[in-house]
Amino acid sequence: MGKRTIVPFGPQHPALPEPIHLDLELEDEKVIRAIPSIGYVHRGLEKLVEKRDYEQMTYVMERVCGICSFGHSYGYTSAVEGLMGVDVPERANYLRIMFHELSRVHSHLLWLGLLADGLGFDSLFMHCWRIREKVLDVFEAITGARVIMSFCKVGGVRKDVSPDMLRMVRNVCDDVEEEVRKTSGVFMKDSSIRNRLCGTGILTREDVLDLNAVGPVARGSGVENDARTAEPMYRNLGFEAVLRDEGDCWARCIVRVDEIFQSLDLIRTAIDTIPSGEFCAVVKGPVPEGDYTFRVEQPRGEGFYYVQGNGTKNLSRARVRTPTNINIPAMVKALQGCDLQDVSMLVITIDPCISCTER
Repeated sequence: MGKRTIVPFGPQHPALPEPIHLDLELEDEKVIRAIPSIGYVHRGLEKLVEKRDYEQMTYVMERVCGICSFGHSYGYTSAVEGLMGVDVPERANYLRIMFHELSRVHSHLLWLGLLADGLGFDSLFMHCWRIREKVLDVFEAITGARVIMSFCKVGGVRKDVSPDMLRMVRNVCDDVEEEVRKTSGVFMKDSSIRNRLCGTGILTREDVLDLNAVGPVARGSGVENDARTAEPMYRNLGFEAVLRDEGDCWARCIVRVDEIFQSLDLIRTAIDTIPSGEFCAVVKGPVPEGDYTFRVEQPRGEGFYYVQGNGTKNLSRARVRTPTNINIPAMVKALQGCDLQDVSMLVITIDPCISCTER
């Protein structure tokens, strides 16, 4: 046994887009153990449920994370609607799916750019983010905002989307798909990228099941853990989970790239089949006593939303369990045995979102 040393990694590090601290126990250049420390950006958002009513809390929930903002408002409003027994109009559900999948596309493109930057491909990083701008332009054209959109509300969505706007979204999806296919070819064919990603940070199927990993981390190891499979709306659109069996960094990368194309197909199908009608139900009165849970497949994995009512306009509790929160043990497992030089790249392939994790 060689000499073991402890090397701190983060929370401020050039390869980390968000603050997470790891104490890396090294033997020579091998990581024997990684000890995570979180808690640098705690904001106390869930406490605000005591001061904001259930409608106002929608604005708070979507500020859990900018990249996942729509998914958080979607999950929270769906949980409140379940508690209140609100029937959401079918058109609103289609618009929610369209926005949710657009959010997945821009999140995966952001991640792909960060991976390219972590591997030293600066021009590829800028190119991925240039493609992502097309999705943000869609958000701005429809809602007037690019990140925190405030499009979801209890009962449906805040405004309808015109047929001209829907055609514009469809055309953007075609443009994004064409550019992503060209760009993703670099990741799939470049030998230096494959040498860095293939066989690194392996999580077996058993590891994923034991640690309850979610999202592309789980699906990259062959575990069909996708909350969308339980939603009738997604089944009607022909959804099937994207899976890989390798369990390494390369597999997690390919899952996310394939999910971009899948999301674009889902958006186009939703636009082609969207029904006419109302876009929001009338919601009145206080939240009844009781509780309700709802699951949403965020870009990083399953988000779990719990709300508790007490017969007033304010909830007693609004709790969110984000995908990064449950993926941290899987990240620690994947780091065991890797080389020190691969730590930053491996962390990026887990795609941790610390602002989601710490509220």
